[in-house]
Amino acid sequence: MSTERAYLDDPFTFEFSAEITGQRKLGDGRTGLLLAKTYFYPTGGGQEHDSGTIGSANVIDVFADEAGDVIHVVDRDVNETEAQAIIDQTRRLAFMQHHSGQHLLTQAFQRIGNLETVSAKISIDSPSTIDLQTTQVGDEAIMRAEDWANSIIRQDRVVKSYWITDAQIPAVPFRRPPKVEGHIRVVEIDSLDYSACGGTHCTRTGMIGLVKVLRAERRGDKTRIYFYAGERAFQYLRACHTIVMKIAHEYDTNPEGILGALERQQEFLRTAQRELEDARAANTIAEARRLAESAEPFEGVRLVLASFRDRPAQELRTLASQMQGEPGLVGVLAAFDGSKISLAVACVVKVGVSANDLIRKQLAEINARGGGDARLAQGGGTTDEEHWRHIFDHSRNFVRELLANGKP
Repeated sequence: MSTERAYLDDPFTFEFSAEITGQRKLGDGRTGLLLAKTYFYPTGGGQEHDSGTIGSANVIDVFADEAGDVIHVVDRDVNETEAQAIIDQTRRLAFMQHHSGQHLLTQAFQRIGNLETVSAKISIDSPSTIDLQTTQVGDEAIMRAEDWANSIIRQDRVVKSYWITDAQIPAVPFRRPPKVEGHIRVVEIDSLDYSACGGTHCTRTGMIGLVKVLRAERRGDKTRIYFYAGERAFQYLRACHTIVMKIAHEYDTNPEGILGALERQQEFLRTAQRELEDARAANTIAEARRLAESAEPFEGVRLVLASFRDRPAQELRTLASQMQGEPGLVGVLAAFDGSKISLAVACVVKVGVSANDLIRKQLAEINARGGGDARLAQGGGTTDEEHWRHIFDHSRNFVRELLANGKP
């Protein structure tokens, strides 16, 4: 005989004397208790299971098997045939608020935008969700649905459940046709919403307290709506309020003035960024000129070999490009961050050396890759401190070879 599921008609019993009719060793080694009657809700219908205790054991999972038995997974063996059972009341009430809130929010989207909910997940540790059969839901539709749902909550309408047979289905205006047959449980929100549902629910909409949509996210051909209800929604809004007040304090304004303060700061940062970029460009030009002035005469060209620690590859390239305007210059710039070498080579027009040929010779020594054109090339690869110390050992020979070949 399958377990009597007393939570279906009485969701407010949180303590009861549990008659233990059997135990099972589950495939993962855990112990599952069978009760003659249970008020623990098993995972199903998009709603997670209850938790609590049976005797001295913690109930860490509850599920129903194919035979209809409710398996109460516990963290230790229970030797008694009867033990006091206690359901985590806070967790159960949170699920009730979210499940009833989900029915209400689903009905709201149906009424506001004719948007059908195709699946739902009732959670309390993370936001609950509903998936709508649409690729996009606008902000206005979300606000209207949220407003409608909360208006019904404030009306404190009755939420009731009852059982019908297959023959009675046509008389009930279900939002979606029932997926079960025979003995069908209906959860009705006071002539507004009718659903075939086996979950635990509030008995009045006022108990839901509040529904707050967090965001909408496209998932393939559907849109997922994330929301909190009841106490979780209140906790979320309180956390948001704390953040807002801290931000307002930092900007020496009130919450209404935050957006204006942020806009002013963004404009300030954009101006500062432009000024910084201008300063960097000026510094790069000046640095390129200093490097060119320090160039050594070599085989008829002006050779620059410069090394840097922890300098970004993009900065090397920018610096090298600024050196291209210096007469007769061949510049080889290298940077090392402890594990990777970056190289940039600049060669002016008609100097007799190709930047692309020169960097390939340099990189071949460390089995690295790179390239470019005759005037500017860049590359790099991983290496060690020893190779870094000797990065320019053969650079002069490479330049000499390329000059001898006469291929700019």
